Amino acid sequence: MTEPSSDHGRTFRHETERVVNEIAQGLRTLDAGVSWFSDLAPTRRQMVLQEVAGYAMQAHITAADGRAGVARSGVKPTANPSVMICMDPPRYGFAGLPSAEHVKAFRVLVSVFAVADTHRRERYCKGACGHAWHNLPAATEQP
Repeated sequence: MTEPSSDHGRTFRHETERVVNEIAQGLRTLDAGVSWFSDLAPTRRQMVLQEVAGYAMQAHITAADGRAGVARSGVKPTANPSVMICMDPPRYGFAGLPSAEHVKAFRVLVSVFAVADTHRRERYCKGACGHAWHNLPAATEQP
């Protein structure tokens, strides 16, 4: 078995970035994102969870963001990923959770990221944002 090329890895990271930001900006539904995530191989799911956890850290999520994101995620507040993200400070070992919890972890992480990134776009990037991922085209909804 061979490892994917670095170009393939970069392409996959860009795809992950696009999907997650489309969900965060309401251009793709969370359920459509979960469908995309569910179709990935288990190792790819772990990579996505690590990547999205990094996005959440960069968005400087707060405990309030965690609670709001869990509420929108559809995941019970007592589920492991929900508890982890609402800790102060949040725990980010989502890729290490059992594979049966990966979809819940994805739902929670993307939802919390969406809350925090929306605040960031409204506070710091409004009208003068140069971040390409904050300026996605509106017609990109995917099944």
